[in-house]
Amino acid sequence: MNRRLESSAIMTRNGRKTRSKAAKRISEDQYYLNIAREVAARSTCLRRKFGAVIVKNKQIISTGYCGAPRGTENCSDTGHCFRNELGAKAGEHYEWCRSVHGEANAIIHAARLEMMGATLYLVGIDSRTHEITADAEPCRMCKRMIINAGIEMVVIQAGEGKIRRVKVQEWIANSLGEFRRVRGKLVPVRPSGY
Repeated sequence: MNRRLESSAIMTRNGRKTRSKAAKRISEDQYYLNIAREVAARSTCLRRKFGAVIVKNKQIISTGYCGAPRGTENCSDTGHCFRNELGAKAGEHYEWCRSVHGEANAIIHAARLEMMGATLYLVGIDSRTHEITADAEPCRMCKRMIINAGIEMVVIQAGEGKIRRVKVQEWIANSLGEFRRVRGKLVPVRPSGY
């Protein structure tokens, strides 16, 4: 069979006509997660590289990645991570971190009215293994900013080919897991590591 026939929609195989299979189009979620993954590549964090993309009405509003505040030294340039050096566990002691998180940077660079009802796409990459972080999730501070920005949905790359969708309303209904009800009263839940 010559090249001209191979590229056509109808192919002949053993005298039979068959339709060639078109390349499968990726989902809209995966499209924006792929962009978030590229954004994460700009991160300057030595622990994890996060990329965030805020989308509303199929239009990218803003992007953000982990990095030191503008005009200050990046951890990737200095080779130092205070959280690593002080032995902080994952999810703890973000006050020791010099980085502005990807979600926060994306929110900082957009107007609230544009973000109301939007979706935030998030990808985390381990800086050492360069693999997607399966347990990626916004930290407590970023969750608070996401709520106040009016974002309705967070879509997270939870491994290769795995997507996790979180309705922000669930965080609100659950008070971000910061309280639990005991005998009808709300009691604060002390975070681990403090």
